[in-house]
Amino acid sequence: MDQSPPVVTVRFNKFLPYWAVFRTDLRQTVRGWVYRLWVLMAAAAAGGFLVYRVGLHREAGLVQSAAAQCGDLLRLLVVGSMALVVVLAVSAVGGERGTLADSVLSRGISRHQYFLAKLHARLAAVVLTFGGLGVMVLAASYFLFKADADTDLSVAGGLAAVVGVCAVLAAVVSWGVTVGALTNGTVLGITVFWLVLYGAGFLLTLVPESYPSPDRELARLKFVLAGQYNPGVLADIVLGSLGLSGLAAAVGLVGFARRDV
Repeated sequence: MDQSPPVVTVRFNKFLPYWAVFRTDLRQTVRGWVYRLWVLMAAAAAGGFLVYRVGLHREAGLVQSAAAQCGDLLRLLVVGSMALVVVLAVSAVGGERGTLADSVLSRGISRHQYFLAKLHARLAAVVLTFGGLGVMVLAASYFLFKADADTDLSVAGGLAAVVGVCAVLAAVVSWGVTVGALTNGTVLGITVFWLVLYGAGFLLTLVPESYPSPDRELARLKFVLAGQYNPGVLADIVLGSLGLSGLAAAVGLVGFARRDV
């Protein structure tokens, strides 16, 4: 009596398309010229700044605390990195507008998975990179100013400053990816997003002093690095940034699902 061959059941992992796009985009991002230019410029600026400030501090007798100098450097890195971070974020989906239909329709991936994979890949690239740069800057500043009497850098304050800045960058990247997904073309997306950033930054400067704004928080980095910060304010900044990131993801998911690719 013939026996029928056993039925082989193949289990399909529904997260496999998301993981494939995430890995591909993350690999392409770190190999791209925009990312490498950002890292090289940030590393060169940080090294030159530290060497210059240490020379002034030791040779010319510049009276400035280590926390203040490290805070100036972190603020310089944030402001200087913003242009390239915006390009990285907006180009996540907007840069593939010509091949977007093939990516979504021909690879068996839903629009929601595609958008989330792109968003999470750019978040991982930007946040982890800046977090690593921030930790290296703190470590270099600590050892360079270790022998000085006015070294006031705090480990807890340094970690709090890096976490706060990374949280804000996460919100910027999330909205950048969303704007890039909802606009036609990378150039248009970058222009629109810059207008939104400048407008939001200007409006935040008009709010009372009790509310956080980018300019005021960057100016307070020197106090945070010295350990003089309110954990409640830091928690509000992180939670607010996470809320803005979640809102951006929701808007991007709904808008991208309804757009023609």
